[in-house]
Amino acid sequence: MTVSIKGKRVAFLATDGVEEVEYTEPRKAVEAAGGTAELVSIKTGEIQALNHMDKAGTYPVERQVSEADAADYDALVLPGGVANPDFLRVDTDVVRFVRDFFTAGKPVAAICHGPWTLVEAGVVDGRTLTSWPSLRTDLVNAGATWVDEEVFVDDGLITSRNPDDLPAFCEALVDRVAAQQPA
Repeated sequence: MTVSIKGKRVAFLATDGVEEVEYTEPRKAVEAAGGTAELVSIKTGEIQALNHMDKAGTYPVERQVSEADAADYDALVLPGGVANPDFLRVDTDVVRFVRDFFTAGKPVAAICHGPWTLVEAGVVDGRTLTSWPSLRTDLVNAGATWVDEEVFVDDGLITSRNPDDLPAFCEALVDRVAAQQPA
């Protein structure tokens, strides 16, 4: 990628059960493009990533979501994993944090099961997005149009289906962050 996002800060919102590659690959893409990535979570210490259902690496939490402000970031990434978004979507600070990105018109990228958190935040009504196929009914019931595409960008909302889509997802994320105008 030759796009630069130097000076841009991207929050990665995740907790235990995050699909490792859906966290690490977008983070690498942000950092390779010159951006700063920060892991925001509902807990302190470290989070336990998974490779599907098997334990993978652990990652240090850089900020608790209860202390995070969307105004401090240029974009938000919601990695998947089945457990991760399920834990996140019941946390009121998470829901507030996600909504604040939409209110501010900042890019939000969600992959695989990540859009579950968007449903809880009430931000998918009238939008078109993709996800892991099992989320289709939840997204449609929340007012979204679901499509089966590698990556779909609806204004500032970037979504992908699964880890196979990561190259397109990462490229769309970096391109959208680069195009974001300063507040």
